[in-house]
Amino acid sequence: MGHVDRRLKILISVNAAWNVWNFRRPLVEAMLAAGHEVTILAPEDDTVPRLQAMGCRVRHLKMSVKGLNPLQDYGLQRRFARVFAEQRPDVILSFTIKNNIFGALAAKSARIPFVPNVTGLGTAFLSGGLLRSVAVALYRTAFRNLPVVFFQNEDDRALFLELGLVSQKQAQLLPGSGIDLARFAPAAFPAESTAPVFLMIARLLRDKGVLEYVEAARRVRSDHPEARFQVLGATDAINRTAIDRATVQGWEEEGVIEYLGTVDDVRPAITAAHCVVLPSYREGAPRTLIEAAAMARPVIATDVPGCRTVLDEGRTGFFCDVRSGESLAAACARVLALPHLQRAAMGQAGRAKMEAEFDQAIVVDAYRAALRDVVPNGQLGA
Repeated sequence: MGHVDRRLKILISVNAAWNVWNFRRPLVEAMLAAGHEVTILAPEDDTVPRLQAMGCRVRHLKMSVKGLNPLQDYGLQRRFARVFAEQRPDVILSFTIKNNIFGALAAKSARIPFVPNVTGLGTAFLSGGLLRSVAVALYRTAFRNLPVVFFQNEDDRALFLELGLVSQKQAQLLPGSGIDLARFAPAAFPAESTAPVFLMIARLLRDKGVLEYVEAARRVRSDHPEARFQVLGATDAINRTAIDRATVQGWEEEGVIEYLGTVDDVRPAITAAHCVVLPSYREGAPRTLIEAAAMARPVIATDVPGCRTVLDEGRTGFFCDVRSGESLAAACARVLALPHLQRAAMGQAGRAKMEAEFDQAIVVDAYRAALRDVVPNGQLGA
């Protein structure tokens, strides 16, 4: 973050502490290294000790991460207001939908600079109808007159501009959360003699395309019984599109997928895979595809906002149609049809794209500039 002339009190608001640990760590490390005081306001989980060990303060936030409920969420806005009044931060950096909307409304009342990051549009936007209308109205009020609003992909930015929720001047584009290119270093491609492994890393939600992945696995394995389809991620998430553990167990018993559970470090699973797959219905900036490409693996993704940013068709991977197991199976077959050296070359092209466009330093620099602009007399240095 550069040398500072005064220590800023920075509050980071998000809907889960693990989100900061998994996705925002480079940004937090840069702020701490610059001498700022960082408080995480989020529902607590098992990543809290790690965040504290880094040097962050952590304050528990009671909130429901389920869909928008304006009555319930008015209570959340009041909780934000209370915490902001107690903490009096110099600036609030916010991520995730409810924290962005209700945090912005509370911060405006408290006259505290607020910088939201639109990490995705969520179920309310995807479901359409009344819920979408409510979300649009809330965003319009919350984001009015904020100095900067970060977006993780061009599609979301364009949609917010089209709906008049932000102005051209406010709306800035980031390459997702960025990626630590040293931590996610290129991994040697699996040997030609090994059975091909497809890997999906995601929370097990229908919106992530898990059902399409299972259908594709059935189709591909009928022609290529040696192909393996792995799933890594948490089941039973608190989300109305969650898939329960019993369903996953049924797929395992059928022999169609291998369920890897959850891990702290995804790198060994990516290293063992020939291709990483994400058939999601919509993304902000899909972290798992960015990590896979950084580790020089070809990727398959749906041709939807977020995923489009990460994949170059035919060069770093293949697109498939959204909500189509048949189209996903065809993309997997295309990967299987490639000579071994060509698959590896596709992974290398993905790595080159990540180096050029997704380095975490780009994100840290953008936040450094934003803080300099929004904090009065911030003196944030270079």
